[in-house]
Amino acid sequence: MMRILNILVIGALVAAAAYVYKIKFESTRQVERVAKLRMEVRQEQDAIAALRAEWSKLDTPARIQELAKRHLPNLKQIDSRQFDALRNLPERPPDLVPPDTADPIGSLLEHPDLAEVPTSSISSAPRPKR
Repeated sequence: MMRILNILVIGALVAAAAYVYKIKFESTRQVERVAKLRMEVRQEQDAIAALRAEWSKLDTPARIQELAKRHLPNLKQIDSRQFDALRNLPERPPDLVPPDTADPIGSLLEHPDLAEVPTSSISSAPRPKR
């Protein structure tokens, strides 16, 4: 009886040692993973800092003004007389397809007469019938 008890205790000790080794191995692997993730986060933060520095250099008003003068020489300032009143805007074109239609293209195909409705503020010459 004592012999069986000793064998069971030794087996339990071996199983406990194996379990502790497994836990140690997993924790070591997790520590390495955390260290790798921290390194990646640090690299991403450095890249973000470099991009922000580059953006602030590119976004300086003096640089943008110089680029505008170089690449847009014909650009003139807006004159207040260039604006028009809202009452002079053309009428909004009618909706060709109701907004709640499930298949707007299919609806246009079913009703080809809707395609003849002008959709711009410039009236076009009448098109010949097909």
